[in-house]
Amino acid sequence: MLSDYSARSGRFDPVFTLEIQTLPEETDRLLDAIMQVHPLAYGRYERNASVSAVGAETTQPMAQSTTTTHKSGYSAGATETYPMVELKISIARDLDALERVMDVILDLHHYEQPVIYLREDWASRAAYDPNNTNPNRWWNNGRGLPDQISQGEDQ
Repeated sequence: MLSDYSARSGRFDPVFTLEIQTLPEETDRLLDAIMQVHPLAYGRYERNASVSAVGAETTQPMAQSTTTTHKSGYSAGATETYPMVELKISIARDLDALERVMDVILDLHHYEQPVIYLREDWASRAAYDPNNTNPNRWWNNGRGLPDQISQGEDQ
């Protein structure tokens, strides 16, 4: 069992992983709101998430769906395709925390029925040493951190 796993390099902790399909421009708004109820910690870092490249989601809304109710001229059963990303976060396996995070997501998401996948996973936790001399670490490898895609307000 992974709860008994112990290696020189670290351990694994039980987590819930949530994969949320959302609009590309909604990821920061969702993350900022989730941060009000959960730090999204991963080791000694907070607001940890991954966002996939932009892809597409497709659906065929049926009669009496929100789409047929609110989108004029829509014909039930017609295929729609929209841009989307997968926002992936993990939290400790704590049902109270999961409920708070899910409430935020469901309150803010642009769909009444967002596509969210929940998994019980195990996340690695390294034996942390900020002065590690391992030549593969970014502060020792001569390359440093990769270029940032964007820089937040508090950086």
